[in-house]
Amino acid sequence: MESNARIRAARWTDKDAVAALIADALYATPLGQWLVPATRRRVLADVLLIWVEHALFFGDVHITDDLTAAAVGFHRYRPIPPPANYRIRLADTAGGHAGRFDLLESRLSARQPTEPHYHLAVFAVHPDAQKAGRGAALLTHHRARIDRVDLPSWTTTFTDGQQLLARYGYTPRPAITLPDGPTLHPMRRNPPRGSSGVPINPSRTADNRWDLHA
Repeated sequence: MESNARIRAARWTDKDAVAALIADALYATPLGQWLVPATRRRVLADVLLIWVEHALFFGDVHITDDLTAAAVGFHRYRPIPPPANYRIRLADTAGGHAGRFDLLESRLSARQPTEPHYHLAVFAVHPDAQKAGRGAALLTHHRARIDRVDLPSWTTTFTDGQQLLARYGYTPRPAITLPDGPTLHPMRRNPPRGSSGVPINPSRTADNRWDLHA
């Protein structure tokens, strides 16, 4: 389904709404249930806020103008630092669930590329707005942007997200099964042949962190 939703770059004042949107999309999924109980949606929103803020400094956040869909990405063209005071903030926000977030990060980072790449960390559509073309519109916008950069793109999705991402050039990589949890699917998109994008120094390795799709 086509969507006429306008897509724009998120502002700092949007960060709480973006984190809440992603939490709404994530908390009822198998990954959300694995990370925290369904009754603790606030924990998801608070942890996600850390990463949304970080992306506004070291990547980009794009949203539909009605704040029903969001894409959060990191420019891993060179090493980037972790979020400020991350260990303290994670312990404060996640409490006894922090170990699950740590485990998710370690499993995902072990599979991500070490060469410079664009990291599509979060791609989410609010449950009330799904099947309305907003995800496709956001991915079309995403593809147009990363095609200007001569670098691969990396993401991780759920089983039912693979087909949509494949339509935008992503190919599957070996799956990740979390202990007593869901299976996640890393996917990679290579730059198109003949790309006229600006190359980035390939000798610089990239820092890796977790990603979520909902």
